[in-house]
Amino acid sequence: MKKYQLVGIGNAVVDVIARADDAFLTRMGIEKGIMQLVEQDRGEALYHAMGNRVQTPGGSVANTIAGGGNLGLRTAFIGRVRDDDLGRFYAEAMVNDGIDFVNAPVAGGELPTSRSMIFVSPDGERSMNTYLGISAELGPDDVTEAVAAQAEAIFLEGYLFDKDKGKHAFLKAARACRAAGGKTGIAISDPFCVERHRGDFLALIENEMDYVIGNEAEIRSLFENGTLEDDLAAVAAICPLVVCTRSGDGVTIIRNGERTDVPVRKVVPVDATGAGDQFAAGFLYGLVTGRDMATAGRMGCLAAQEVIGHLGPRPEADLKRLFAENGLPIG
Repeated sequence: MKKYQLVGIGNAVVDVIARADDAFLTRMGIEKGIMQLVEQDRGEALYHAMGNRVQTPGGSVANTIAGGGNLGLRTAFIGRVRDDDLGRFYAEAMVNDGIDFVNAPVAGGELPTSRSMIFVSPDGERSMNTYLGISAELGPDDVTEAVAAQAEAIFLEGYLFDKDKGKHAFLKAARACRAAGGKTGIAISDPFCVERHRGDFLALIENEMDYVIGNEAEIRSLFENGTLEDDLAAVAAICPLVVCTRSGDGVTIIRNGERTDVPVRKVVPVDATGAGDQFAAGFLYGLVTGRDMATAGRMGCLAAQEVIGHLGPRPEADLKRLFAENGLPIG
């Protein structure tokens, strides 16, 4: 038995969440419903303009790993924080959630710990303003091959693919994991990142990945064939397992050419933050525990449904109990 069932590599970002109406967003020049990268000064100004704040460790794949930990998986996270107040908060919070935070906060780091100011509107839309800071500097020196080799599955965050050092970190982790019999996969994360690095992204998926997870826009960005069906077929031709979330239209999974469509129950979100991250957590739980694709897809949908029912990107309920109450196998 390997030490870890699921290891994530991604941005280590402290999420700072507050409610805000449309008038506040307009007054502060915040574009509703999207993620914007901001410089440090802008980030500090937005932080001080927030009302009642909820502070939590975040980052897309880190949220997925937290969901996996909630489900009882043996988990670890590879990320980069500075040895400052937010960095120490992040590392301690991950450990308190039962996640092995592999890399200690960097003393004298070149940039501050990353943070994202998230404004949640009454309709559940989230407007994210992210200062990337030190997390975007993650590179191969942050990846311990022994940790990667002890993972049954590794999940990579596409956002980090924008820098060469992130690409090299991915390759180092993926190759160590697969050489030891594990599986590696990636969250596409950002269609714009794909557009900037399409050739490298496709080469990574075809040559190094065992699975890929993305929403409709992200999947379509890989090939741009004109229709989702054509793009799904193209991705499935180069990767053994492709998972596409389509919001209220359900989830499509193609594994070794066999397609599974999983419906979803439409609900009005309290906060859509983390929906895709927790879908991945539920799905990967099903994958590493040997469930069929329909069951793994239902697990992902239920985990996503839980997280959009409250503020914050990580589950508040006991997901294993929630799965059992909905007739899904656990353990």
